[in-house]
Amino acid sequence: MPPGECRSLYRFADLRVDVGRRAVTRGTSDIHLPKLSFDLLRTLIEAAPNLVSNDELSRAVWHGVIVGPETVTQRIKLLRDALGDNPEAPRYIAGLRGQGYRILQPVTMESEFAATPSAAPVIRRQMRSRLVSLVVGGAVLAVALAYSFIDQLLVARRGEATQQVIPSGAVVAFKPPPHSIAVLPFANLGVDKEQEYFSDGLSEDLITALSKFPGLKVMGRTSSFRFRERNADSRTIGAQLGVAYLLEGSVRRAGNVVRVSTQLINVADGSTQWSERYDRPYKDLFALQDEITRAVAGVLKTQLLPAGQVAAQSDRPPSGNLDAYAEFLQGKFHFVRDTEVDTHKAVEHFERATQLDPRYALAWSFLSRSWANLSALVLTGTASAQGYERARVAADRALALAPDLAAAHFARGNLLEVPDLNWQAAETEFRLALQLAPEDGDAKYFLGSQLATLGKLDEAVELTQQALATDPLHASFYGWLSLYLFGLNRLDEAERAIRKAIELQPTAISYHQVLTRIAVARGDPKAALAAADQEPPGLMRDFAVTLARQLGSDHAAANAALKMLIDRDEDAAFFVAEVYSIRGDRDKTLQWLDRAWNNRDSGVALLLYDPFILRYKDDPRFTAFYRKVGLPTPAEVKGRT
Repeated sequence: MPPGECRSLYRFADLRVDVGRRAVTRGTSDIHLPKLSFDLLRTLIEAAPNLVSNDELSRAVWHGVIVGPETVTQRIKLLRDALGDNPEAPRYIAGLRGQGYRILQPVTMESEFAATPSAAPVIRRQMRSRLVSLVVGGAVLAVALAYSFIDQLLVARRGEATQQVIPSGAVVAFKPPPHSIAVLPFANLGVDKEQEYFSDGLSEDLITALSKFPGLKVMGRTSSFRFRERNADSRTIGAQLGVAYLLEGSVRRAGNVVRVSTQLINVADGSTQWSERYDRPYKDLFALQDEITRAVAGVLKTQLLPAGQVAAQSDRPPSGNLDAYAEFLQGKFHFVRDTEVDTHKAVEHFERATQLDPRYALAWSFLSRSWANLSALVLTGTASAQGYERARVAADRALALAPDLAAAHFARGNLLEVPDLNWQAAETEFRLALQLAPEDGDAKYFLGSQLATLGKLDEAVELTQQALATDPLHASFYGWLSLYLFGLNRLDEAERAIRKAIELQPTAISYHQVLTRIAVARGDPKAALAAADQEPPGLMRDFAVTLARQLGSDHAAANAALKMLIDRDEDAAFFVAEVYSIRGDRDKTLQWLDRAWNNRDSGVALLLYDPFILRYKDDPRFTAFYRKVGLPTPAEVKGRT
């Protein structure tokens, strides 16, 4: 803060809140609050003594990002925990169920003028204590939930994934693999908060570069980025991610100058192994990325890496066009958020990246995946078919430009799987992608998914567990792992996996319908309906409720639910077949399976690990159907094992 600048200070009870420094103190002790927690406290203070509703808190703190009341409640809990406030006998923050929260104590405001001629100590303190302010991806819920994380954790030990049960409150001896690191999302300290895609892109580039080193386990983006706000100390984050080192830092871009500060942390004792600050022209960005990577690798190499040179980063445009690179980073920023609006924005940015550099194979690859996602989940009819065609053109372009690019083979395999339902060709593409990127968690996940379609469930489980070893907070990996375990009739393990997915992303589509399937397989109508009722509105919820009602004694309700599902017809054919299988009507089951195949319903991919359909596996008509759709028969799958 420049000399003479006034900053706001608030006092209530025994707390002092410095808005300018974003600091909270009790006596002489600092209380560290993550960005969202501090913003919540500030909003409540500035409204005191009035009650602030959940909606008002959402608008003030999340700045237009839609979050549910459960997220606000979770953040208030974290704030109370940090302040040492007991919700049963609150001293600082009171809540009125379903309405909102308010500050209990009288709040006084004062001002303080900076007398220090240099802001450097404050800046250094902020750089140590804060991470980026906005929440990206589907991670709004996931970041909130990561703080209360997980009674089971997949930990990688020399390439093997094992489960460790951590009882609540227990102290766990943490021994991460020594050859392991996580790159936390760099904080965006720039004035323009819309530039967050830039700091995210730098973090992802470092993940990509470090992943090239043989023998080094690098945590995947999804898990590392859940710690966008540093909500715990280094040791706790390291334990949750299963790594020995953390790389963190901050980025400030102002005009044509980029300032990057980085530090490498040993999570065992929180010590800084290396730190550096760089000021470079923006035009030298790629050289700066290489310089940071070489420096980190140099530190790690003396302790845990074999000799080797840093590999060239593959997500740069071949022309070196920084504008194309910026468009690609913005596309990735929206792509990982995985909403309809964001996917449309991702398409726009990837298209601009390819226009600025027509040889940008990685941008073509992600453009293909974005169009495929829109066609599968949003578009219908002719629009969906046109979207798939655009996806196919982009994938073909990516492969023509870079036949050895794993991402291009992901894009091609994605289309061969859906809408083509060309199972063997998709497997070939995913195997090639894994050969090209053997440490990539997504590559293992994609191949595992395709092997499950072909009935190779044990291999699918193994590959998905390996993917989780490098990305242990990836909710969708747990979701698919649950389905594979369900297909193997390992119901208890399947339930643990899907509950983990729900814990990480409680409002995601389809997770509660998987829980419904498990309850139906156990013959528990009450648990099935309870799970179905928690599925978000839409087709998945309609299916889950219909499935659950088939177990109950209310036949009228079961019939009504089935009729509603049938009325969807084109969208629900495979689900209707599953319901008829539960009802024991094999003729109707087969009829609706045929309709699902004619509609190119992606549910057909579940045929070899859907226990509801597999109850008819010995019927010759079903054997013929498997052959018609190009899948091995259940008997052939069993004969291979």
